[in-house]
Amino acid sequence: MPSPPRDLPVWTLAAASLRAGTPVALFCVLRSEGSSPGRQGFKMAVTADAVAGSIGGGIMEHKWVELARQRLREADAEPLLRPQIHRREAPADRSGMMCSGEQDVLLWPLTAADLPTIEAIKNALQTNAGGYLELSPAAGLLLAPAATAVVSAVAETPFYDCQPGPAWYYRERLGFRDQLTIVGGGHVSLALSNVAATLDFELTVLDDRADLPTFENNHSAHYRRLVDYESVAAAVPAGPHRYVVVMTVGYRTDAVVLRQLLGRPYRYLGVMGSVAKVAELRRGLQEAGFSDAEIAQLRGPIGLPIHSQTPEEIAISIAAELIQVRREG
Repeated sequence: MPSPPRDLPVWTLAAASLRAGTPVALFCVLRSEGSSPGRQGFKMAVTADAVAGSIGGGIMEHKWVELARQRLREADAEPLLRPQIHRREAPADRSGMMCSGEQDVLLWPLTAADLPTIEAIKNALQTNAGGYLELSPAAGLLLAPAATAVVSAVAETPFYDCQPGPAWYYRERLGFRDQLTIVGGGHVSLALSNVAATLDFELTVLDDRADLPTFENNHSAHYRRLVDYESVAAAVPAGPHRYVVVMTVGYRTDAVVLRQLLGRPYRYLGVMGSVAKVAELRRGLQEAGFSDAEIAQLRGPIGLPIHSQTPEEIAISIAAELIQVRREG
C-alpha cells in the first residue's frame, strides 16, 4: 500500500474528533529557519488524550501540547501565533531547546464549522487531488481548489507561502512536494521504493518489461507504468522537486534513458552502476553531443559510500543521497 502524504494522520484525527464532538486543536509551523527541529509545514492535531503529527518534538512540543490541552479544557477558541527561539540567550520566546534556529508556531482551535473543510482536505490528500490549504485570522481555515490557484504551473508554485505580521497569512500546496521516479523495476528498485515510501516522496516506477515479478510486487509505488524506454522522457516530467534514479536492466537501456533525460532541469538525476560503467556512460553521452555541463549534472555511481552490497543496503545508500540533495540549500 503506497504511503499517504505525511499530514494525513493529522487531518484524520482532527476529523474524527470533530465528528465525535471531541475538542481538538491544530498546530502548524508557519515559518522556520536555521537548526529548527520543526520545519515549515509541520503539523499536529491534539485532543485531551491523543496526538497525531509533530511540530518538532522535545520539551518545546511537550509544552505546546500541554498548553493546547489547557485551552481545550477552558474552551478557549482564540488562535495563538508565537515565535519559538531555540537559543538559551534569547531575551523572549525561548523554546527550552538550544538548536540555534527559530520557528513560528500556530495553535488553532478547531470547531464543528471546520469539519467540512477538514474532510475535504483529508479527501484531497487521500486521492492526490491537489488544492491549497490556507490559514489566516481574517478568513480562517480554507481549502482552495487547485483549479482556482493563480499560478502558471504547479511545478513553479512555491509549496509554502507565509506572510508574517499582524495580518499574517499561510498557504501550502496539498500533497507531496517531492516526486521520485525510478526508471527500472528490478530488485534494487523494489528495495529503494520501500525505503522512499517512508520519506514523503510521491513515487513512480517505470519499466519496459511485462510480467516482471519485482515490478508487479512493488506495492510501495504510487504509480507503476510500463513504458518504451525510447520515449521515456514523456513519462518523467522535469521540475525543481523532481528526483530521477535510473537503474534499468543494463548499460544499453541506461544509455537510452539518459540520452532523453540529460540536460533537463531535475533536482536529482542519477544512475546506478560501477565506476567503470558510469565512466563509459559518460563517454558515450559526450560522443552523443552532450556538453560537459550537461554530463556533470549526472550523478553516479549513486549512493553514499557505505560499502553497500545487498539491494537493501544499496537502497539505503541511495535514499541517504536523496535526503542529502533534498536538504541542500
